[in-house]
Amino acid sequence: MSRQRDLLPQVYDRLLAAYGPQGWWPGDDSAFTVVVGAILTQSAAWANVEKALANLERAGALSPRGLLGLSEEELARLLRPSVYYKAKARKLRAFAEMLAADFGGSLERLFSLPLEALRARLLATHGIGPETADDILLYAACRPVFVVDAYTRRIFSRLGLRPEREAYEDWQAIFTSALPQDVTLFNEYHALLVRHAKVSCRKVPLCEGCGLLELCPTGRPVLSAPELR
Repeated sequence: MSRQRDLLPQVYDRLLAAYGPQGWWPGDDSAFTVVVGAILTQSAAWANVEKALANLERAGALSPRGLLGLSEEELARLLRPSVYYKAKARKLRAFAEMLAADFGGSLERLFSLPLEALRARLLATHGIGPETADDILLYAACRPVFVVDAYTRRIFSRLGLRPEREAYEDWQAIFTSALPQDVTLFNEYHALLVRHAKVSCRKVPLCEGCGLLELCPTGRPVLSAPELR
């Protein structure tokens, strides 16, 4: 635990110094748009998600009622840029149907649930797993929930900090047990980890120049490489 408390703030500070604030999901996006984006971004590049969101907006379908006003085939056609568009059409309809049936179509009523009940309700909805549920909780409902994704696992595995089990909840506990429960912090930290994984800590890491190199037992040998002396 002491290593977690020491390492996690250092990682955050170094990434923030390297990349600056990321400004994910800016404030002019509606909460519902964030929910839709969280579902569409599964296995898709964000640039393609933006194309699908634009299609929905042009069709007047970027709302619970708008989604339910389309057939599944029509919805899938609009979502085509986001890949796996047929499956995602089913997922979006399932969310919109749940919202309409149980909360009168009101996202505010859904988000007024206590955190544990809200997360359980999301996880009970077709197509929403832990990572997508936590994306929705953090970025749309503004709840202090740390999002764990493949980038998070990659970076912290290389930093030598990982749970005994690979379960999502065990990974998440590393962060929630050692960091203040703060929405802004969790939002920025997650965004910075994604940025770092794309810039330096790739599948094949680019260790030279990495801002975390001094903290990283995986990449540290690079410091002593002859070409860097």
